[in-house]
Amino acid sequence: MASISRQSSGRRCIQFVGGDRKRRTIRLGKASQRTAEAIKFRVELLNTAKITGGGLDTDTARWLASLDDVLSDKLAAVGLIDKRNSATLGAFTAEYVAKRTDVKPATIKNLNQSRDDLLEFFGADKVLRDVKPGNADEFSLFLNEKYALNTARRRLGRASQFFRAAVRLGLIDGNPFDGLKTSGVANGDRFYFITREEADKVLSACPDAEWRLIFALSRYGALRCPSEHVLLTWGDVDWNRGRITIHSPKTEHHPGGESRIIPLFPELLEPLQDCWELAEPGTVHVLTRYRDGGVNLRTQLLRIIKRAGLQPWPKAFQNLRSTRETELCETFPQHVVVKWCGNSQPVAAKHYLQVTDEHYEKALQNPVQQAHGIPGKGSHASTRGSQKPLVCERLPQVATAEGLTECPREDSNLHGDYPH
Repeated sequence: MASISRQSSGRRCIQFVGGDRKRRTIRLGKASQRTAEAIKFRVELLNTAKITGGGLDTDTARWLASLDDVLSDKLAAVGLIDKRNSATLGAFTAEYVAKRTDVKPATIKNLNQSRDDLLEFFGADKVLRDVKPGNADEFSLFLNEKYALNTARRRLGRASQFFRAAVRLGLIDGNPFDGLKTSGVANGDRFYFITREEADKVLSACPDAEWRLIFALSRYGALRCPSEHVLLTWGDVDWNRGRITIHSPKTEHHPGGESRIIPLFPELLEPLQDCWELAEPGTVHVLTRYRDGGVNLRTQLLRIIKRAGLQPWPKAFQNLRSTRETELCETFPQHVVVKWCGNSQPVAAKHYLQVTDEHYEKALQNPVQQAHGIPGKGSHASTRGSQKPLVCERLPQVATAEGLTECPREDSNLHGDYPH
């Protein structure tokens, strides 16, 4: 049992006997009798749990979590609880990043970007355990105002990663970011299909053979730029079998994801041969001039697109890869295409595959539609009764006010003459 005593100065304290039979005192200062009684009740529960080795009830656990540092330190001083960790956001996140020697420099850069956002919002001296779910909600809104949706979600996910690590180390009881949406969403407004005509214009505007190859590997090989381009060696090009081995740093942590083999597509043959003829004897890597990580290929590509007389499209390199994956899925089974592109079918469907104008045009030539006819303008009643439906001939026809007119025949398909 614990007791409350009051000193001559009016300050109250709680006394109790611990499991070692020693009397201990907790000085409360100028606390009311009602407050002292409430603390005394919790002290008795904590002391019993300490002596018996039993667990705490939910209410006491919540009470402990709500304590300020002063009272928490006093309870820890008399051995009732462990000393509360007071790790700060700045110190902990810096230590966490420094210890992540298992990840690539790009990952370290991303972690530091999220760390900067956390310190900007909370401050470096913010104690980890003082960040509550409501604070995490406010931080999420802060990111949404500062960045585009997917960028905000990625940075929120890395912020959650810091706190998840703190939970595993026992520094905090729970992750305040749990339940917040951190996965990216597909933004159809930023999809753009780069036609072959547009691709030819960009290739013509490229300043040299290496840039033509960079563009061709992105548009027709569906390579990730620059990570997969810079690792390509001449030893990876199998001229005899018509295949290229692509090394992928992004997926190498997945079983079998360190590399994949793609066909030596006809569109890649000439750009590769041009670079091969220009390569010095003994050259290992296919690209030599643009291997420096400090070179911003995206900025240069935007200049080349403008030089070609085109309006730069969003996500310059990713839409090249997206276009090729969409294109290939029209000719080859999807399980084959994702194997060549190095992603999964769900990822391809969410982030890469596009619905193009050609898909709509092809749907208008559906044999079922042609067999049943295309109704003309006017009310539904005009197509009923004894009036026969408008039946298309071999060429698709469109009903107009003047009668039936034939649609122009498509002389070329979207994807070129690839074998099925």
